[in-house]
Amino acid sequence: MDRVILTELIVYCAVMLLLGYYFSRKKLTQSDFLLGGKKLPGWALAFSERATGESSWLLLGLTGFTFANGLSAIWVCIGIAVGISCAWLFLAKRFMRETNAHNLLTIPDFLSLKFQAHARLIRWTATLLIVSFFMFYLGAQFAGAGKTLFSTFDLDITAGILLTALIVVVYASLGGFMSVVWTDVIQSLLMVITLVVLPVVALFHIAASDLSIGSALANAPEGVDSWTGGLTGFGLGLLIVNNLAWFFGYLGGQPQLTSRFMALRNEKEARTASVVGIIWTVLAYGGAFLIGITALTLYDPANFSDVETVLPHMVTDLLPSWISGILLAGILAAIMSTADSQLLVVTSSVSEDIMHKALGFNLTERQLVAVSRVTTVVAGIVGLVIALTSESLVYLVVSWAWAGVGCTLSAAVILAFFWKRTSGIGIVATIVTGFLATVVWISTPLEEVFTSRAATFFMAMVAGVVFSLMFPDRPSYSKNEQKSATV
Repeated sequence: MDRVILTELIVYCAVMLLLGYYFSRKKLTQSDFLLGGKKLPGWALAFSERATGESSWLLLGLTGFTFANGLSAIWVCIGIAVGISCAWLFLAKRFMRETNAHNLLTIPDFLSLKFQAHARLIRWTATLLIVSFFMFYLGAQFAGAGKTLFSTFDLDITAGILLTALIVVVYASLGGFMSVVWTDVIQSLLMVITLVVLPVVALFHIAASDLSIGSALANAPEGVDSWTGGLTGFGLGLLIVNNLAWFFGYLGGQPQLTSRFMALRNEKEARTASVVGIIWTVLAYGGAFLIGITALTLYDPANFSDVETVLPHMVTDLLPSWISGILLAGILAAIMSTADSQLLVVTSSVSEDIMHKALGFNLTERQLVAVSRVTTVVAGIVGLVIALTSESLVYLVVSWAWAGVGCTLSAAVILAFFWKRTSGIGIVATIVTGFLATVVWISTPLEEVFTSRAATFFMAMVAGVVFSLMFPDRPSYSKNEQKSATV
């Protein structure tokens, strides 16, 4: 075990805990704990949104996916980059305006207020959807941390999972949204540095060793050297659609990302955040793709029992210890930044959407914050149990959660924002259909043919339209409010 790398990782974890302790000493309201109380700058929220959106799935999952599949992985990167850009350009300001006008804290809040005649039913269905899928999503982050520490230090995977869960739960429960965002800023910088520096170093190493990326791709298994995966016709169409389908999950349906839009203070901050978020995306996804391709040149995939460990292997193989420690902290940063936000999403769903709004518990601000902290700890323990008992790959678990929550709620959000004839029953039908479609799709061979991400989005959208037409109602907003929401 390299002492320099270990020391840097210990320092990094200590800084995360200190930030949580610092914000725990402040007097926090429920709005502060769940959404930062509109006190955070736009650039910080953009860094936080990107760190939250790009978990171990980006640094471990996507780099490993590219390492295994080659050039055709570019379609995943394109789909995600376009989805993120659309979210910042067309949805961020809308969520900010809704939150400023109605003091919203969550996506179920937004949908319930929009369709008050069915508010209770919408709140329950949306909350149950989020909690059920996000517990597995959280478990995937803890599992990713165990893989990272195992591949770096030969640390027992179980011990790595336990250590990561402990750190994340402690600082998230102490400082809430405020500590999560500021730790995310540090984590986001570490992530993008890792994704930019490592492929540059790999390219220099390839040149110095007189290796050829083209030759390596040509000698790889069939389809790896093709932008189309060696497919044509219908098969090519499925490849492109399946990989581009990550796009749908970014259209307002990921509550851990949408909360950053809701936390924006004003139009100026929103514009700044949009620029920062889009630039970060281009750098990070371009870097992740290059890491997978350069790894194909440097290593034989057959030598890896788990391709999702290729990035930490490259870091320790190509870089001196003191730099490796910083970049490996970037991997843990990716995991922690998503895990802490997912904890807060589950917390807000239970404490705000269920206990406060759905069940109508009349609690003081202090009691609400206390309930939120306890919920954070309990959710962390459940996620930990899932991580310790699940053998699913990070890429697959995140993909399913992306379909179940992101693609389902994206359909609901788009209908609520952009189609005036959407009804409360239509929103409920969207959520229920998205949940059932995802569960059925991933439990059958259909997932191997056509991704649940696209299938869930389209089936949820169709259900929302059909049921809105069958059971119409009037939104609770006034005409002026409807107009402001769609400007």
